[in-house]
Amino acid sequence: MATPIGTPHILAIDLGTSGAKVGLVSSRAEILGWEFEPTPLLLTRGGAAEQCPGDWWAAIRAATHRLLDKRIVPVEEITALSCTTQWAGTVPVDGGGEPLANAIIWLDTRGARYVEDILRGPVSIQGYDPLELFLTWVRLTGGAPARNGKDPIGHILFLKHERPEIYRQAALFLEPKDYINLRLTGKAVASYDSIAMHWLTDNRRIDRVAYDPRPFRLAGLQREQFPELRRAIDVLGPLSPQAAADLGLCTDLQVIVGSSDMHTTAIGSGALRDFEPHLYVGTSSWISCHVPFKKTLLLGGVASVPSSIPGRYLVIDEQEWAAGCLNYVLDEIVYHLDELVTGPRPADPHELLNRVAAAAPPGSERLIFTPWLYGERTPVDDAWVRGGFFNLSPNKTRAHLVRAVFEGVAYNTRWMLEAVERFAKRRLDGFHLVGGGAVSDLWCQIFADVLDRSIHQVRDPRQAPLRGAACLALVALGIMSFDDVAACVQIQQTFQPNPQNRQIYDDLFREFTNLYKALRPIYARLNATR
Repeated sequence: MATPIGTPHILAIDLGTSGAKVGLVSSRAEILGWEFEPTPLLLTRGGAAEQCPGDWWAAIRAATHRLLDKRIVPVEEITALSCTTQWAGTVPVDGGGEPLANAIIWLDTRGARYVEDILRGPVSIQGYDPLELFLTWVRLTGGAPARNGKDPIGHILFLKHERPEIYRQAALFLEPKDYINLRLTGKAVASYDSIAMHWLTDNRRIDRVAYDPRPFRLAGLQREQFPELRRAIDVLGPLSPQAAADLGLCTDLQVIVGSSDMHTTAIGSGALRDFEPHLYVGTSSWISCHVPFKKTLLLGGVASVPSSIPGRYLVIDEQEWAAGCLNYVLDEIVYHLDELVTGPRPADPHELLNRVAAAAPPGSERLIFTPWLYGERTPVDDAWVRGGFFNLSPNKTRAHLVRAVFEGVAYNTRWMLEAVERFAKRRLDGFHLVGGGAVSDLWCQIFADVLDRSIHQVRDPRQAPLRGAACLALVALGIMSFDDVAACVQIQQTFQPNPQNRQIYDDLFREFTNLYKALRPIYARLNATR
């Protein structure tokens, strides 16, 4: 059904690691059109992972203009803008809101040594012993800075110790979403949910989330360098004249505070009831659901933090590299531009990977791929572990190799599921599968078989974060309630576990975890000294 002329529409921005997607969404959460513009990712020696905030804005501007040029609706009917972005990044800005350096993103490990110093609890930190220090963090916030340095506290401590001139000049340290909102409105705020991975807020009262001085003191950070807090569904203010001119939008358009991609994906997946799970498979991956409690599973890397839905908690965990493994195969092995390249890269190489992988049998004749290309977070916090193929032999074809990548990501997801179910104290089933990985029917079936769970493939799965961001705006404007959101999300098809594949995947999953246990010290020796 077409949207009636004159009804409000939402412009939604989804800024991921790979680029910016901008979509036009109706008042019934229908995505009417979208455009994507890639952004460079800067990975360098020493664990650096950065992106240029100027590249982010240029990509948003380019995608917005291409979308508006389609003239899907009159620009005057776009009444609100809502942004979602990659989570756990850091943009240092000066007093005028200008970036002082590249953004440090969620993959960066350069702050690991400084986080370790804090978690060991040196005497210089107010006399705290390690246990007291750690429990203070977990009790207040629900977690603690990751030892791998990938959380924003690690980023900021890296700047403090190794880029002191940037640290001193920084008026604020902003999440990527909050930096984009600053560009849109001139106002710097964070949402209760987007700030959570800084581990600086007291989250025990979900209706009264606020900064707490104790974690600031433990980390040696200053409260004045962090933005004020709002709800994700609050209206931040109108689009600034400069941003409106840059993007080709009206100045009376209202900007919503919005949230990070994990939170908006939870909404866009349609799985909103407590303990109703969704599985996101993009560059990274996670299993999540809303829960009615604040809790932390220290051995497993699972916690519940404020949701973008007021008064709710959301489970957080993360598998560091998922569909990113397939992109690695495409970019560095199959279509790498060197003297071995055999032809141009097709328009949809992922579809070719699916067809190739389908030619190999379930279990890939006991070939195992470990997807730890950039370390791991859940269920093990290990910055040194790395990926690889195991049990190669001359009879293994490229089909076996590609299918093993699909299956290796699923094995790690099963490992992560064990931790999430220990956290929830119940069996989770009926997963809403979203993200680019959900486009693959083959992968959906592999997930169903490896997890031994039913998988609901959401229609338009790549658009879940975009849809979720738009729904936050629709709720903020009073057009929709969160109870209405689930009805707007349609299931494409459901995949049930194939019992014939149960034994082979149980066996290989057991060996997958055994590989980690056996190789962990070797990975540490190979990588920890770099």
